[in-house]
Amino acid sequence: MSNESESCWSGNGSVGVLHCLLLAWEDWAGMGNLEDYLSFLEYLLWVFTPLAIVFILPFLIVILIYLSILFLHVYKRKNQLREAYSNNLWDGARKTLATLWDGHGAIWHGYEIHGLDKIPDEGPALIVYYHGAIPIDYYYFLASVIIQKGRTCHSVADHFLFKVPGIKLLLEVFSVIHGPQEECVKALRSGHLLGIAPGGVREALFSDETYPLVWGNRKGFAQVAIDSKVPVIPMFTQNVREGFRSLGTLKFFRWVYERFRLPIAPVYGGFPVKFRTYLGDPIPYDPKLTAAELAEKVQAAVQALIDRHQKIPGNILRALLERFHTRPKTE
Repeated sequence: MSNESESCWSGNGSVGVLHCLLLAWEDWAGMGNLEDYLSFLEYLLWVFTPLAIVFILPFLIVILIYLSILFLHVYKRKNQLREAYSNNLWDGARKTLATLWDGHGAIWHGYEIHGLDKIPDEGPALIVYYHGAIPIDYYYFLASVIIQKGRTCHSVADHFLFKVPGIKLLLEVFSVIHGPQEECVKALRSGHLLGIAPGGVREALFSDETYPLVWGNRKGFAQVAIDSKVPVIPMFTQNVREGFRSLGTLKFFRWVYERFRLPIAPVYGGFPVKFRTYLGDPIPYDPKLTAAELAEKVQAAVQALIDRHQKIPGNILRALLERFHTRPKTE
């Protein structure tokens, strides 16, 4: 208790009544320790701000996606009178969004793509890739194909994505399907490119910085390639797990997914690490291969890209420093 408080309790007339009441209120409310409380809050802010940022950055990607959807709605309204007269209504929108995403990749990740010449200028091909926690590298790849090849690559996505409010138009414009084999074969037989990640959501959630392929016994994509008689092109992006990471390796989130098929594992990151996408040599159609044999061959090809271009285990700091280096691990 301060000397002034003691003077109040002793009845010393030198201390005013209002001043004594103010001191009593401060003691009752704990205001005397306010400076200590503020120091403690400042410490908590210092500790948790970086943690908050790495969980907030993934939501910025979601915001960018919805801004893309908003642009498409505006574009559609502006050009609704031309819709009946144009077979390529969405070409301008696709190229505009591709330019925006390509710019984002160049600025934030120094994005590079190696082997784009292996994507045919015309005709079908199946692109099989490793699925990061957030497949933003695949978005950059799609943008590069639109800009540099003048082609739209169709894509296969998980069913839950089609249930996300407001995203339907974006999926339609960029030719995203939910993946029945018949639809995939139809797209390829029509001469389109098709991208698929056999690991899907499971790989996004449960793979980690050691980059294991979580494909299980999946071979439907191989059967699609065989039925369509198209080449398969393996693809992998260096440091994709250092850009965004998932807490899906925690038992609770894995249990929720396995029990309810809900991909609720938190994703954190958004780190501006170096991204380099590598396309491997096309695996030509071979009528002698079974779906199981082709699936094994494709998995080995993707794994070879990981082994060649990714340092294991992945390291966020090292991936950040690679923004300042011109030479990748292996070309």
